[in-house]
Amino acid sequence: MHKCSPFCSSFKEKRLTHSVLVGSLLAAFTISIVFKSYFCTQLSVLHTQSQSSMDAAENQFMMFKDAGLLQELVEESTSAKSIFNACDCEPISNYCEINGDVAVQGNSSTISMVSLRTGIPAGEISWTVKPYVRKENAAAMDLVKSWAVTSMEFRHCDLIQTVPAILFSLGGFSGNHFHDFSDLVIPLYITSRQFNGEVQFVVTDNRHWWISKFRGILGNLSRYDIVEIDQERKTYCYPSMIVGLKYHHELGIDQSKSQLSMKDFRQFLRRTYSLKRAKAIKIGDDARKRPRLLIITRRKSRSFTNIDKITRMASSLGYNVVTMEPNISTSLGSVAETVNSCDVLMGIHGAGLTNMVFLPDNAIVIQIVPLGSIDELAKQDFEQPAMEMELRYLEYKIKAKESSLISKYKADHLIIKDPLSVHKQGWDAVRSIYLDKQNVKLDVKRFRPTLLKALQLLHQ
Repeated sequence: MHKCSPFCSSFKEKRLTHSVLVGSLLAAFTISIVFKSYFCTQLSVLHTQSQSSMDAAENQFMMFKDAGLLQELVEESTSAKSIFNACDCEPISNYCEINGDVAVQGNSSTISMVSLRTGIPAGEISWTVKPYVRKENAAAMDLVKSWAVTSMEFRHCDLIQTVPAILFSLGGFSGNHFHDFSDLVIPLYITSRQFNGEVQFVVTDNRHWWISKFRGILGNLSRYDIVEIDQERKTYCYPSMIVGLKYHHELGIDQSKSQLSMKDFRQFLRRTYSLKRAKAIKIGDDARKRPRLLIITRRKSRSFTNIDKITRMASSLGYNVVTMEPNISTSLGSVAETVNSCDVLMGIHGAGLTNMVFLPDNAIVIQIVPLGSIDELAKQDFEQPAMEMELRYLEYKIKAKESSLISKYKADHLIIKDPLSVHKQGWDAVRSIYLDKQNVKLDVKRFRPTLLKALQLLHQ
C-alpha cells in the first residue's frame, strides 16, 4: 500500500503557470459540472417525490444561490458540450464526477472544486450530496452524512495526491450482508475498476469493522491507504474525484451501462480469496462424486426449525451436507472458501443467500420463499442476480402449514390467507410479520423433488 506524503502548498501557485486558454477551458469545465449536477438533481427530486417523502428529498439535494446565472454561463460556453457528462443522472445513487482539482476537508464535510478564473464568485454555487446509493430511501439516507460541494478560486493543501479519489459512505444499510454487497462492494467495483488500483478511497461514516471485513476486496481495488476523512483536520487535494458510487440493480451489473459483468466480478472474488473451483461438479463425469449441499441457517428469524430432518433427507439422496450460519464477525475469506467448495446452496430468503457470489459457475441456488407474498422481492434480490452470475436457480414456496405463523394465527386470518392485505399497511408491517417473526418447518416430503431436480441439473 502506498502512502501519500504530506506536502504543504497552494493550488494558487500551481495555477499561475497556466495560460489564459487553459484557464478558460477549466472555467467552462467547472461550470458544466455544476450545471449538470443542478439538472440531474431536479430530475432526482421529481423521482424522489414520487417514491418517498418531500423531506427526504430536501435533505439530499443541492441548493443554488443563482441557478439562472449558472445556466446563462453554461449556454455561453462553447467548450461545455464536450465535457457535459461530468455528472450522471443516476436514478438510485448519488453520483458525480469532478474532473478538476478538488480539495477535501473532513472536519467540515466540504468538497471544494478548485479552478482559477471560473467567472463565478467563490461560494456563489454550492450543493449538498449524500454519497450513498438508495437515495430514494429515507431510512438509509438518515444514516448518511451530507457533504457540501462548493466552488473556490484556490485552496491550501496539507496533502496532495496525484491519483483520483472516490468518496463514499459506509452508512446507510451497511452491516446487512446483502446491502454490503449490493449497495457497496459491487458499486465500488463498478466505479473503481477503471483505475486499475490507481485510485484512493475516501470514506465517510466510517465503520472500522467494515473496512476490516472487506479489506481483501478493498486492497485489490486500490493500491493506496484508505482515508477515513470525517475527523481529518488536514485538507486532502486530488486531481479529480468521484463522489458516490455507480449502482445498477440488486446484486448485479447492467452490461448496457458498463464494460464489466458479474462474471468479471466473480472472477475478481476468486482471485481475491484464492478460490479453487471455477465450475460446479458434473456428476456424469464420475458417478462416485457426491455433490456438496450448503444449507444457510439463521438463528433469530426465518430459521429452519427441523434442520436435522432436512439434513438426513438430503444425505439420503446422495448429498454431502454442510451447514453454515455466518454472522457479522465471521471471516469473509472463510465464508468464501466454504461456499466455493459447494455445488448447491439453499436457504430461506435473506442476506445469507448473498454468499452465492462465491459459488462456482453452474452451481445451483435454492431459495426458500416464506409466507408473505414476497415473490417480487425474492425475484429481484436473488433469482435475477443468480442467473446473471451464471448459476442455476430453483425456488420453493412454502405452504401455510410450514410457517410458524400458523401457530399464532388461525388459518382464516388475513395474515395467513391474504398477505397482500398486510402489504397495504406498508413495508414495515410486511417486514415485521413475514421476515422478522416467521420461521420455517420444511415439509421434507414436499421439498424432496426440489433437491432431486438439483441433482438432475448437476448431471447436465
